Amino acid sequence: MTAAVVAVNEQIGARVRQHRTAHGWTLDDLADRSGVSRRMLITIEHGEGNPSIATLLRISDALGIGLPVLVDVERPHALTVTAAGTAPVLWRGPRGGQALLVAGTEPPDVVELWDWTLQPGEAHATEAHSAGTRELLLVLDGAVELRVGDRIERLGVGDSVAFAGDVPHGYATPAAAATPARFALTVFQPQVGGGRK
Repeated sequence: MTAAVVAVNEQIGARVRQHRTAHGWTLDDLADRSGVSRRMLITIEHGEGNPSIATLLRISDALGIGLPVLVDVERPHALTVTAAGTAPVLWRGPRGGQALLVAGTEPPDVVELWDWTLQPGEAHATEAHSAGTRELLLVLDGAVELRVGDRIERLGVGDSVAFAGDVPHGYATPAAAATPARFALTVFQPQVGGGRK
């Protein structure tokens, strides 16, 4: 694991612990509320392992803070700039693809802006997000196969799509593609935390 990955994992672990203790919750309480095992929570709080985006979403939703709060280095004020090369990489594909969370807002209505790259033959599938989640995707380079539920759409450069993120979905680049795919993804997740205490 690179030093940058370790640093991001340590920051995430510290924030999980900080928000969990602010709620007065034990590890078991957070495990019950998030559906993430106690063992995995311990690993995350120690800055170890490499938790999936889905795991981090379950934890941030249970804490009522949203994913951007969990991974941002600093909390936004009137303006927050994420300099090129400083966004946290929250997914790495087996062939070099990656997903960077480049910007986000705070609850209750969380908006995330992602920069995704998928190498030919790479795919990322995710479980359904919380009710009401919506996503917008714009293909910047290459070709993307988007799966939403049972439907598959093949998208090329300049194509965009709006879709429900509260059903299982995923993104892929065809194995026969000559170039990687790059796309911008915006995720809107309303009422994060749902008022849970």
